[in-house]
Amino acid sequence: MGVEMQVERQVELRFGGDTVRTGNHVNLSAAYVEGSTLWLAGDETATVERLRLDSPHGPTVADRATTFSLAELVELPGGPDEEVDVEGLARTADHLWVVGSHSLVRKQIKPKHPPEKAFKRLAKVRREPNRFVIVRLAVQDYADGPPAPVRATPAGKHSALVGARGSVGLTDVLADDPLIRPFLKIPSKDNGFDVEGIAVHGDTVYLGLRGPVLRGWAIVLEVAPHPDPDDDGRLVLGELPGGTRYRTHLLDLGGLGVRDLCPHGDDMLVLAGPSMALSGPVRLYRWRNAAATDASRLVRGEDISLVGELPHGTGEDHAEGIALLPGPGPARLLVVHDSPGQDRRPTRSSVIADVVTLG
Repeated sequence: MGVEMQVERQVELRFGGDTVRTGNHVNLSAAYVEGSTLWLAGDETATVERLRLDSPHGPTVADRATTFSLAELVELPGGPDEEVDVEGLARTADHLWVVGSHSLVRKQIKPKHPPEKAFKRLAKVRREPNRFVIVRLAVQDYADGPPAPVRATPAGKHSALVGARGSVGLTDVLADDPLIRPFLKIPSKDNGFDVEGIAVHGDTVYLGLRGPVLRGWAIVLEVAPHPDPDDDGRLVLGELPGGTRYRTHLLDLGGLGVRDLCPHGDDMLVLAGPSMALSGPVRLYRWRNAAATDASRLVRGEDISLVGELPHGTGEDHAEGIALLPGPGPARLLVVHDSPGQDRRPTRSSVIADVVTLG
């Protein structure tokens, strides 16, 4: 058990429009901060949110929300109305990266369901194509306003995705993997395959898996998406140095799975939580020199250390996304939550995020 990390301050995130109508603001799963711009995403739609922080170093409010539809920027395989189940955001100089869960879905049992219907619902598993994408959005910077994702920039950067209709996607590449193959047909909340974090370092994309957790070992995959030479709107999973199309890193997170990834220099901060439908524990780990690896590896011992425990509720206040705040002094993390409790909902259209200090 680690030391509980103290909440230094809280930030009110204010939304509007369809985001509030759909309830996506209470299903936050990913965050990224650049200057005064806060990028957010939830797991119930196919959109990305952009908010403006009142201070990049010591924020208390984020507002002026703008919603960007992924379907207006890339050709989603399941069409514009199907959710992507966004589980991670990452930023590079010219792009904003978005990853879907790549998970199958099993229907939930509700209190009103009699036993016969409950059994039938649990037996139904479906595949929603939009969940199986890795999206690289071209971002246009403006001198007189915040950055915005666009289909294409004047400099020739294009929004594109892995997992376009009829193309080879991540799970296709993993179909013969001896560790992962058995879990590709299992829904996410059953310890099945489930992406819940993304980080980018150079040409390499790291994908953290909530599940499967294998005999207590969590998984981070490393891939290298490249532009499709025949289609500006598509990416292909190219070869990494050494000739492989992906690397597999097994992390000792004390039996927990990955909930988010956040680069910190050459290290990687790993938000960890249960792979199954449990509320906690929620812990933050530091994966040392994650960016220095050039092969699949076991991450244990001195390579991984527990930073601390994050507060969580029971059935609510699930920490799902972390983002580094800029500024001098000790590093600070913004933490956003899925299923916020009532004390995190000061108004119908706003939710509360936490700021914790790494120390």
